[in-house]
Amino acid sequence: MALITISGYPSSGKSTRAAQIHDFLSSAASSPQLKVKVISDDDLAIDRASYDDSLQEKTARATLFTAITRHIARDTILIVDGMNYIKGFRYQLYCKAREAGVRVATVYVIATPDQCRKWNDERADGKRYKPQTSVTFPSPFPHPIPNLETPDSLDALIQRFEEPSSMVRWDAPLFTIPWDDPTPPLERISDAVTTGIVKPPNVGTQITPKAPTDALRTLEHTTNALVSALMAAQAAGPLGGPIVLTVDALEPCSNTSVNESPVLRIRLTLPHRALTLSELQRLKRQFVAARRKAVTLGSTEKGRVEWGEEGVGRAFAEFLEEGLGIVR
Repeated sequence: MALITISGYPSSGKSTRAAQIHDFLSSAASSPQLKVKVISDDDLAIDRASYDDSLQEKTARATLFTAITRHIARDTILIVDGMNYIKGFRYQLYCKAREAGVRVATVYVIATPDQCRKWNDERADGKRYKPQTSVTFPSPFPHPIPNLETPDSLDALIQRFEEPSSMVRWDAPLFTIPWDDPTPPLERISDAVTTGIVKPPNVGTQITPKAPTDALRTLEHTTNALVSALMAAQAAGPLGGPIVLTVDALEPCSNTSVNESPVLRIRLTLPHRALTLSELQRLKRQFVAARRKAVTLGSTEKGRVEWGEEGVGRAFAEFLEEGLGIVR
């Protein structure tokens, strides 16, 4: 259904706003099958100290993204309650939402740094951000070593915060809620996540289909069989114009009845001249090389790839016609 990203300074009241949005959407749900869920650092046991170290913070973001990937669905409004202060991470969530086919919205909770510090100092649940501390080291020299100060976690996060903007697509639609606003725009948020436009996945977020495990076997068998059939037909008499080649297939085809052996019938047009084996082998190698690359990429320059014997046979026939100078 939708992905709502909550963003703001640490200790700015994001969880309070997330709870308000959750309660409003739950009460206004038009269908009993619609689920409204909140995912936060506390739910995933991510400690506040994780944001003091870059490696731990990277692991924490990966944990959060994994949970989002697991719960995002078209029957769920997922509220991500966190700082989400890095625009690159918000863009990653935006791409994931487009891939899942759900709507997106960003809620920016605004509070002054002084207010955030005040609320952080007043917390009594053991979830405060680490304050600035001084560390004293003994000195073997006559002059003492100056105290080393570790920075305040909250101030460091405020300085690193990248503010959401309605001008960029991954933050739009953006709803800004001041910390002292008694009437947040809950109805507008509800309209955005229930009736807003669902953006289709772009090329960067589409899942590339993988080739079947027997793709290379099918490719080699079909192309070799067609080349052999061409040379055998040419040995029986001169060729030219439209013809139909019949070759043995690995699997039953759509044009084969139950009682018949699996065969593949491929139509193609040939030039009115003799074809050499070296010429056909050269074209076959070019075709196979392009298809081998598509095994890993999932597509070619001309679009998606058919991996079945019929699809490979038709594509190879078209490739032969183009390579032999046949104009359709």
